[in-house]
Amino acid sequence: MKPRIVIVEDERDLLELLEYHLAKEYEVEGFLDTKMVQQFLEEEGADLLLLDRNLPGQEGSEFVQRLRKEGIDTPVIFLTAKGSEEQIEEGFVRGADDYITKPFNIKELIFRIKAVLRRTNPKTQEVVRYRDIEIHPVSQEVYVEGRLVHLSQLEYRLLIELVTNHHQVLSRDYLLDRVWGDSTQERSVNVAIKRLKDKIDPDKSKNYIESIRGVGYKFC
Repeated sequence: MKPRIVIVEDERDLLELLEYHLAKEYEVEGFLDTKMVQQFLEEEGADLLLLDRNLPGQEGSEFVQRLRKEGIDTPVIFLTAKGSEEQIEEGFVRGADDYITKPFNIKELIFRIKAVLRRTNPKTQEVVRYRDIEIHPVSQEVYVEGRLVHLSQLEYRLLIELVTNHHQVLSRDYLLDRVWGDSTQERSVNVAIKRLKDKIDPDKSKNYIESIRGVGYKFC
């Protein structure tokens, strides 16, 4: 399976150029603005986000900062004309894994993409198994009784946290910190747990996740 790269670039010619070069090695999805990007990342996932900072509607680093606050930790490379020392520092503070200024060399860009993917998406992670659930970290695929279950990025991270700590009660604050990276969205935990239950146990027969009133959740 090819790694998936999402490109956000408002200059159509440059977007098409990047898509052309990167599609030789990667699965590529291109966007001209950020409007649908978060939804795509949550529903489809990506191995890398490559984006400009000068975007219509929302500045690129502010968009990434928001993603990080909402628990989306997709690796990010900024590809931008904002090249001052202060702007580069700001980009890293807001969530960048690498920062490339325009004009750029396409070969250098590809080398940097490979470097970030090597750091953030190692190919040697083992399959995680518990009861009749299999989790494949490289592809981020989840199987229940051999059936592929489609999870959002958030649901996938939530399941990993629960399974790797099975039989331990995890508080909402703990899950917010580990999965969302934000302690201000307590109600989001309940909603995400319900969605996850509906996907991995649609007929409610397996009772994977137990709710501990007033405390949190336990994967049984």
